[in-house]
Amino acid sequence: MAGLYPSLEDMQVGQMQQVQSQYEQTQQAQQAAIAYPDAPPAYGAVDTAAVALPAHLYPSLDDYMGLSLTPEFVEKNMPVVPADSQVSTRTTNSGQMQVAPITGNDMGIRRAEIRQGVREVTLCKDGEGKIGLRVRSINKGVFIAFVYKGSPAAMAGLRFGDQILQINGENVAGWSTDKTMDYMKKKCKPDKIVMAIRDRPFERTITMQKDSSGHIGFVFKDGRITAIVKDSSAARNGILTEHQLVEVNGQNVVGLKDKEIGEIIETTSQTVTVTIIPTFLYDHIVKSMGSSLMKKFMDHSIPDI
Repeated sequence: MAGLYPSLEDMQVGQMQQVQSQYEQTQQAQQAAIAYPDAPPAYGAVDTAAVALPAHLYPSLDDYMGLSLTPEFVEKNMPVVPADSQVSTRTTNSGQMQVAPITGNDMGIRRAEIRQGVREVTLCKDGEGKIGLRVRSINKGVFIAFVYKGSPAAMAGLRFGDQILQINGENVAGWSTDKTMDYMKKKCKPDKIVMAIRDRPFERTITMQKDSSGHIGFVFKDGRITAIVKDSSAARNGILTEHQLVEVNGQNVVGLKDKEIGEIIETTSQTVTVTIIPTFLYDHIVKSMGSSLMKKFMDHSIPDI
């Protein structure tokens, strides 16, 4: 196991220590938050109230992912939910506000969980010598942009937005897309490939409950959140416009039509968890990906837990 998890210095990314620290603080704060439900109309999903939201919901660093993420740029494009104490409620048929706590046993919450730190993933190639994923090299980071359904990558639990830190002990920080893909194709043996993965560092999950009408409180178009219902569960729990829906209850919805995403939301239980990513980051990752490819071949299976 020695050498699998790189030191931050070995990753050759000067700002990574800051990112990791802020990311862990964010996750700890979100896990310590108290979650309740609420009452919205429209399409959407989820109910979770944070006692104290962190100052920054996303990592903050300069010159990252091929973009200049200066503090000013982050403030403009990655707005932060006010750090006020928030309580989620839902409206009953009688018009009364009702507090309904969300337990950690909800399957959607567990499937959508973004874990801290780094995990080891072991996979192999299929009969055609393929792993089943595409990566996007964005400045100093290598991110998973596409996972083929039924592929070894899908079965290993790799997801859109995961960051690859190492492949077979080789640090990939600074590698290009072509170099990474070429390494996996030509240098990795078919029977065992070991990766060090950071869970979706620029994504976050929000959990809420549907109101008595089955709504959650936001509107989306092409998977992008465009409007939020005032005083809804979505509004109270930090759903933001200009963010892209990536998962619903842990199920990847990237590339699906809005109607299909809506059907997934409608058929879920009372509690719904969505995973979102800022739109400008999402667009940067998928800009070379065809919509038909994501629709037909992206892994949209329900994760095993």
